[in-house]
Amino acid sequence: MILNILVGGPKEQWPDELVAGNIQGPWIGVDRGALRLVQLGITPELSIGDFDSMTESEFKLVTQHSRHTKTANPEKDDTDTELALREAIANFKFDTVMIYGATGGRIDHLLANLFFIFREPFNTMFEKICLVDKQNSIRFFKPGSYHLVKEDGKKYLAFIPLTQVTHLSLMDEKYTLNKIDFVYPVSLASNEFVGDTGEFSFKSGVVAVIQSRDDEK
Repeated sequence: MILNILVGGPKEQWPDELVAGNIQGPWIGVDRGALRLVQLGITPELSIGDFDSMTESEFKLVTQHSRHTKTANPEKDDTDTELALREAIANFKFDTVMIYGATGGRIDHLLANLFFIFREPFNTMFEKICLVDKQNSIRFFKPGSYHLVKEDGKKYLAFIPLTQVTHLSLMDEKYTLNKIDFVYPVSLASNEFVGDTGEFSFKSGVVAVIQSRDDEK
């Protein structure tokens, strides 16, 4: 089962299927992401956030068209994305959670959303999380061997260590990596798919893998 979360972010960075309202639920709306779901005609199972950037009429619209609404204190340590994920873990069943809008606009939000996986309870289930926008998808991996499938024309690959990573190998792609060690936090590797799939492995650490495509001209 796939659970969808819309954090917000610039609409220009949403995947085309989200702009068209064609992604099937269930949905959690986060702050202004909840408003945007309602405007798309989608009923969030849960709307959550501090809602401090909404007008009174916008907030009323969200509460009227959401199955449940939960308001957070603006003075908090967790991001709204983390709050939504905590609710998801506690109250929803899912195999994958797709988070839309968490990579857009605000670089501080992006960095926070890359590193929240080390907090409880995400550090036990981060492999189920994917951050998605029009140009990129970001997934998190623990040590092992993996089979990648190129997503929606996103031919570029980046490996970003979130801890020290050892023996990362990527064979049969444009640039071969063979048991490379990454010294956190200054290393990264950019690459490209040759075909539509790829294999990679590593021995220790946590790595974020980004699939990207070029800006549309």
